[in-house]
Amino acid sequence: MEEIFKTELNYINDSEVRKSLIVMLELLPDYFFKVAASSTGKYHPAYATGDGGLLRHSKAAMRIGFELLNDPAIGDKYTSMEKDIMLMGLLIHDGLKLGIPESKYTKFDHPILMANYIEENKDKLTISDKDRELLESVIKTHMGPWTTDYNGNEVLEKPKTKYQNFVHMCDYLASRKCLLVPFDENNNITD
Repeated sequence: MEEIFKTELNYINDSEVRKSLIVMLELLPDYFFKVAASSTGKYHPAYATGDGGLLRHSKAAMRIGFELLNDPAIGDKYTSMEKDIMLMGLLIHDGLKLGIPESKYTKFDHPILMANYIEENKDKLTISDKDRELLESVIKTHMGPWTTDYNGNEVLEKPKTKYQNFVHMCDYLASRKCLLVPFDENNNITD
């Protein structure tokens, strides 16, 4: 696991957040590493389609967050720990995109499923309850304004805090077809 995410783990400064991120990555279902980010390809750029597309989308969202947080005009609004928690959230935000057990299509409530999965596994994590709650909140709201399911039911919460809005923005940017992130054959972002 640490080899697949070597670069991304190095974006995290706090050792306890890094340990907790590794735990959560190891708990993700195998499909996270294999499926496309979008079952139809309609909502994501080419790099996020095909085998490993969801993994690449998640890495791209985290990289976008990392780059933005390195800009003092943006990053100085957050503590080092807040940055680490948001980056962790970006890497695992779609960890249960197809649910458990795996469904054929995206589960609309996947942000809630992932936040609940973190809560269910909190005893395995080494971050504080406060940091875990922040992590769950940024994942629960990562869909931004898209909160109603296919039947028009309000299912998801909209982002309200600066943390939630930041994570949504990074996920949104990683899904834009006009922003291409280059990957090598090992699903690593090339600089």
